[in-house]
Amino acid sequence: MEGLIEAIDSTPIIDHHAHNLLTASNIDTYDLLTITTEAHGPALKHALSTLAHIRAVKCLAEVLECEPTWDAVQKGIHLKRQEPDDAWSRRCFQGIETALIDDGLDSSNIHAYDWHNRLTRSRCKRIVRIEKVAEAIMTEQHPKYHNSSDLNAIQTDITGRFISAIDQAIADPEVAGFKSVICYRVGLAIPQFENSLGNQFIFMTEPDSNNQASRLEDDRLNPYFVHLTAQLLERKKSKKPFQFHTGLGDNDIDLGLSNPAHLQTFIETYPAVSIVLLHAAYPFTAQAGYLASVYENCYLDIGEVFPMISQDGQEKVIREALDLCPTEKLTWSTDGHWFPETYLLAVMQVREGMRHVLCEYVERESLTATAAIKVVQDVFFNTSNTIYKLGLPLLPIQQMNQMSITSKDSSQEWAEDLTYLNKLLRKEPSTQYLRLQWLDYTSMLRARVVPIKRALKMFPEKQFIGITKGALGLLQMDMMVDGFEATGEFDAYPCFEGLRLGGRKGHATVQIEFRESPSGNEVPICPRTLLRRQVEKAAKEGIEFLAGFEIEVVFMSRKKVDGGFEYGGIPINEGGHCWSSARSLQPDYLLDLVEEIVQKLDHVGIELQQFHSESSPGQYEFVLPPLPPLIAVDTLLAAREIISLCAANRNMRATLVPKPDPSAPGTGAHVHISLSKGSEKWESFYAGVLKHLTAIAAFTYPQDTSYERVVDGMWAGSTYICWGHQNRETPLRRISGSHFEIKCMDGLANPYLALAAIFGAGVQGVKNNEPLRIKNVVNDPSKKSEEERRELGIRERFPDGIEQALRNLEGDEELGGILGGEAVETYCKVKRAEKEMLDGMEDGEKRRWLIERY
Repeated sequence: MEGLIEAIDSTPIIDHHAHNLLTASNIDTYDLLTITTEAHGPALKHALSTLAHIRAVKCLAEVLECEPTWDAVQKGIHLKRQEPDDAWSRRCFQGIETALIDDGLDSSNIHAYDWHNRLTRSRCKRIVRIEKVAEAIMTEQHPKYHNSSDLNAIQTDITGRFISAIDQAIADPEVAGFKSVICYRVGLAIPQFENSLGNQFIFMTEPDSNNQASRLEDDRLNPYFVHLTAQLLERKKSKKPFQFHTGLGDNDIDLGLSNPAHLQTFIETYPAVSIVLLHAAYPFTAQAGYLASVYENCYLDIGEVFPMISQDGQEKVIREALDLCPTEKLTWSTDGHWFPETYLLAVMQVREGMRHVLCEYVERESLTATAAIKVVQDVFFNTSNTIYKLGLPLLPIQQMNQMSITSKDSSQEWAEDLTYLNKLLRKEPSTQYLRLQWLDYTSMLRARVVPIKRALKMFPEKQFIGITKGALGLLQMDMMVDGFEATGEFDAYPCFEGLRLGGRKGHATVQIEFRESPSGNEVPICPRTLLRRQVEKAAKEGIEFLAGFEIEVVFMSRKKVDGGFEYGGIPINEGGHCWSSARSLQPDYLLDLVEEIVQKLDHVGIELQQFHSESSPGQYEFVLPPLPPLIAVDTLLAAREIISLCAANRNMRATLVPKPDPSAPGTGAHVHISLSKGSEKWESFYAGVLKHLTAIAAFTYPQDTSYERVVDGMWAGSTYICWGHQNRETPLRRISGSHFEIKCMDGLANPYLALAAIFGAGVQGVKNNEPLRIKNVVNDPSKKSEEERRELGIRERFPDGIEQALRNLEGDEELGGILGGEAVETYCKVKRAEKEMLDGMEDGEKRRWLIERY
């Protein structure tokens, strides 16, 4: 039962049908009573005595820490709304992954749909209300046609404009789906389609005094536009769902005609169109559940009854929905609008309702706990993620919010972190060893292995493994850099939010952060701590990130020779291997290896997005999903270890070295970054990155061998500091919106340090309102003249080696202040000692040495 409750409380919610919040200047002009009732006008005063309102007062009072009276709650909310940076709205949206917003309400007093990105981790999208589209077209054309008697011509023109608008919305990636409010207008008994309305085509009345569109409310026109939309979705083979308001609503619906049973013929008529029945069809939930259970294209949303009806009524809706309907057909939404408090109440109450109903089902053995968890994940996340084609990773709320571990002295917070470990052990009771891992300044992954029995005794008592303070000053052969000593210890704090199974059976892995012992204070040179600090600083500026890594790796044969091992392209180097070629997937021994890697990644919970061959012999790329930055790097390291392990078990070597074969194309470690909050600030963010990129290169290109790959004309990211839309010959490739690919990074980099520098520079750019002076570069910058590059704002090139990059880093006072002087000084010391060591090797020896370690 503990696992079920955890799933209910920690599964993020995709709110697939919401409305815009009021702007600050308008929010106090609307009656807050409407958060728990669809009543309005004189009937609104009776809301005070409803069970829904009384419960809402209690819930809000608990959050606001005030007396459980409506007056006290109103005063508390008024004060909360005065807090800066939309803090109260953020609190109300806590636990909502994204909101798909029907912004068909009056746009003059509400925030735009994409404004809400600051309240959710993943970007919000639009739901297009088709009646609003039709109304806008007919109002716009009214002066042209209001005296015309040629109704056939009017129908042809208006229909063409409507089709064009819907076609554009189908193609628009910001549009997630469509909605009809025909339930409000003429009811859900939609007649069969009439292609030509002829003289029955009644034109809209004149716009109102504010030139606003008149309400489309005609028993011939409304069904006509609904059928047109469904036909277009089928014709375009679009998978964007078509939502229908059903049941619960304002008093302008015909309650009898809001029963979704009236839609049965329509659902049958368009089997290729995904139809979503909104608002639990309340009070017709059973009928809606029946339709969703017998028609492949029909889905049931059980939203809006939270917080609009009593607790018993809400739980009855959950039960009726589960009576017949498969869970992968169930979704949930707030239908929230106007007030952030609606969202807060809806989320609190649906989680409580799920706890009561599902725990009861598990207790009486109607469901197993595992099956009940699936119900939660489907209703809250999976179903909407699938039908709206959002492609979002399912991450618990703790990961979504990037919970800090700086206050591990709190017994409650530490106990919450330990639930990750307990959950993994319940799922994989055969786990016997826990690897505590950290990535040092040379990007070598180091580990301590603790038997799981010992871990279960230590960590609940807040006992930690001690690691010498010299650990971050070691080179790859355990030589200590000047300035470090083998005295003193750090505590190794496991960051359990990134815990996962390891590649070896019976092992689990977790990354650690170093802490001072016994105080628990942060260690400012700890790589993972440096990244976490930058993520936390960004959050204070209203910015959050997603990061997704591409792992490029070369598989090499490995044979023992005098003095060590020799690596080569035999049998890996077979003819025909090139970028994305099917021929490169033919050798069974290679594809068996790749498929084993994919299977192991899936087993440990890493959902690979794709893999393909790259240009160099034996080179492949594995694409990881977008995740919050710390989890993304933790996942990257886990995936690399699995890839290396699978290759080693077949007597091969998987290497990340940028140039394992000097004559072959190089190997990068590209990272995709997008701003999931604050995305409107992308220009200043990437302007900040570009401003500091010659210094950031010390982290992303950390060895001299890295610069062997920094060439022009090889898709390697160019030698010029610039960016370009879908241009693979620039170090920053813009893909769409705030989504960029950072190409100037390789597998020798410590990704915690590299991302810390990138995010720190970008956030400083936002704080400084840095203008993006470098223009979009549409082709290879190296093929342009100096004058052309100057016109584009291209002024700098990457360093020619690590020493120049380190000097750039030391000379960049702003970036040094962002990361901390101690971290920059330590990094430069370690990298210069590393360079001195590597410079003492011959080229062939150095290459083999690096392949052994990376």
